[in-house]
Amino acid sequence: MPKTLIKQGVIVTAADTYQGDILVEDERIVQIGQDLRPERDAEVIDATGCYVFPGAIDEHTHMAMPFNGTVTADWNTETVAAALGGTTTIVDFAKQEKGDTLAHTVEVWKRRADGRTAIDYSLHVAITDLTDAVMGEIAHIVKSGVATLKLFMAYKGETMVDDATLLTTLQVARDVGALVMVHAENGDAIDILQRQLIAAGKTEPKYHAVSRPIEIEAEATRRAIALAKVADAPIFIVHVSGLDSLEEVRRARAAGQPVFAETCPQYLLLDESYLDLPDFEGAKYVCSPPLRAAFNQEKLWHGLANGTLQAIGTDHCSFNFAQQKHLGAHDFRKIPNGVGGIENWIQLLYTYGVKTGRISLNQLVELTSTNPAKYMGLFPKKGTIAVGTDADIVVFDPAVEQTITAASQKQNSDYSVYEGFRIDGAPRHVLLRGKVIVTEGAYVGDLRDGQFVHANPYGAAYSTEREVIVSAAEQIHHLFA
Repeated sequence: MPKTLIKQGVIVTAADTYQGDILVEDERIVQIGQDLRPERDAEVIDATGCYVFPGAIDEHTHMAMPFNGTVTADWNTETVAAALGGTTTIVDFAKQEKGDTLAHTVEVWKRRADGRTAIDYSLHVAITDLTDAVMGEIAHIVKSGVATLKLFMAYKGETMVDDATLLTTLQVARDVGALVMVHAENGDAIDILQRQLIAAGKTEPKYHAVSRPIEIEAEATRRAIALAKVADAPIFIVHVSGLDSLEEVRRARAAGQPVFAETCPQYLLLDESYLDLPDFEGAKYVCSPPLRAAFNQEKLWHGLANGTLQAIGTDHCSFNFAQQKHLGAHDFRKIPNGVGGIENWIQLLYTYGVKTGRISLNQLVELTSTNPAKYMGLFPKKGTIAVGTDADIVVFDPAVEQTITAASQKQNSDYSVYEGFRIDGAPRHVLLRGKVIVTEGAYVGDLRDGQFVHANPYGAAYSTEREVIVSAAEQIHHLFA
């Protein structure tokens, strides 16, 4: 692989913003400085007028995942879309089927990904059937490079686990340094409300949200946090959708409990009114937890700015409207839950977060790259721009102006929930471990470029802030040595 020199860009990390040059060789960053001279065999990328970010890490995706009698969009299209938007690593959820082992679950997901992914990937494993044998597997799975476990408190009769399973998993995870991630909604309460709504003839998409009020999310969030405290284990709450759940996270963190959480672009930019669109259009916006009242958006932005929330993930779970969403045409319970968003999430967050002053440029990098790497066990190999790290780099041109439309998107879906949204900025070049995979907005990579990334246990959720800084410095030193 040739050397690459990125010149005259404004380098942005979670901590610093400065103008400089970056020299890349053998998949890693080998030098950062001012006015570096290009070596004879180096390819030069002029980043004048551009920001230079570490590649985004989307720590919450669902590629080629069976759900509600259908399957989400595949790796080969969605990871190309991700690359075009500046994402260089995803952490996908490998969902255990009833009776299956965790090892086989991970193997199945790797087979689906390998040779079909434009970018690097790591995995969480979603546990749905915690037998004694599966419990005994957790330590082995962590050693094999999967350091995060997902549990669903929702979807009764499908993936939902009971409190005993959640508590037991938290205890076992604590002993091996794994981080438990929780989908926090009260599945029993949802089941009752859904049955009542259907019996009353209320079948339209908007009733999906009626059956999953914020109180049900907040209650499950509070219960999950309480069980984590009993287990003396850290916990990560996924897709916090509104104020009530955010407050549960804030209170726990204020009390000193190791509770961490994310939100998603859809909860920052969309609201429940979309679910009431006519002609079944509301089905496009059905996701879980559902979209909330608009006032919640500013509360979530504030939670990102003040550190209550540590990360943003897309929860990319892409279906098409014409066939898949219409499976629930007469029963909102059968509408596949999920929306797509991996192609433009960084641009959306830059436009409606950074440019509006809700978050800083450094926070954008922290929330979409550095923190996801730290909490998912990928740091410092991923998640920052430093000597010795993987050369996952985005040259981002802030002068570009676009409007999102499904007609031009690379995501394999016949609609976009952000149709008509104006966005500023776009990746001009994207490097994956030193290889240019996007240039001038065009994908020039190969679906064999992506590799599995081994995640390490005892990530940031287990460390104090000082320990994380010291550990990161030591790991970077060892990487480059």
